[in-house]
Amino acid sequence: MGLFGFFSRNKQETLDKGLEKTKTSVFDKLTRAIAGKSKVDDDVLDNLEEVLITSDVGVDTTLKIIERIEGRVARDKYVSTSELNNILREEIAALLAENNTGDNRNWELPTDHRPYVILVVGVNGVGKTTTIGKLAWQFKQAGKKVYLGAADTFRAAAVEQICIWGERVGVPVVKQQMGSDPASVAFDTLQSAKANDADVVIIDTAGRLHNKIGLMNELKKIKDVMKKVIPTAPDEVMLVLDGSTGQNAFEQAKQFAAVTQITSLAVTKLDGTAKGGVVIGISDQLKVPVKYIGLGEGMEDLQLFDRKDFVDSLFKNEA
Repeated sequence: MGLFGFFSRNKQETLDKGLEKTKTSVFDKLTRAIAGKSKVDDDVLDNLEEVLITSDVGVDTTLKIIERIEGRVARDKYVSTSELNNILREEIAALLAENNTGDNRNWELPTDHRPYVILVVGVNGVGKTTTIGKLAWQFKQAGKKVYLGAADTFRAAAVEQICIWGERVGVPVVKQQMGSDPASVAFDTLQSAKANDADVVIIDTAGRLHNKIGLMNELKKIKDVMKKVIPTAPDEVMLVLDGSTGQNAFEQAKQFAAVTQITSLAVTKLDGTAKGGVVIGISDQLKVPVKYIGLGEGMEDLQLFDRKDFVDSLFKNEA
């Protein structure tokens, strides 16, 4: 059982509920796409292409999926429209697997060093601090000692928010005055965490994209300073994206990937949108695995992403 395996009882139910809007939208469009057709032909494929693009899967990823289905149709000679749902499920799962997305079911913290350091990036308003708080709670529930670092020192509200989460979860937050050097906060956080034998450190950063060079230099400085305390840090650079913004989330991801190396993604707010297909496209285009998805307001509604569960839920035909 993985690190957060104790939530598995309700995981599928939460996932099904959280993806309900996306699933309903996809099925409605898919039903219209195959109306009056008994087999998958060029018309059905053209319609399917439109379904995927309008479900925020993205053009390039959609074309890959269509090409895969075309290959199956050519190989099998005859594919009925009733089979299309299962074929989509299989091909999307295979695509996610190629990008190492969704292999988190049994994820555990590394055992060769402590603490495990997560540097969190993302623009303001995507649910970054909330994701940090929920993640801290889940690590604590799993018996881990967690430290938070308030390195978004450009907004007083950001420091205040992460301190509120620290109190709520019951984990220490390392902070400095507003306007302090973010790298200094990161340094202090890692020193405190190391001295107190912490298992996990999660560090928040400023969510600014208007000055890419400044952001790139800032993140590089934070990383360099971290390594002075813990040579392996950061173990993970997690980009948080708001799934409800669809293709705008993908554009944000591309911009952050241009200024720093992203190693994992957390896609939030999927429960309030029909744009869940963006998870597929972002993973495929960036070649960065989606590690967490946010499916509601509850602490346990931040889930480790599992591609099989995700695709099964998205294409589960309950008719």
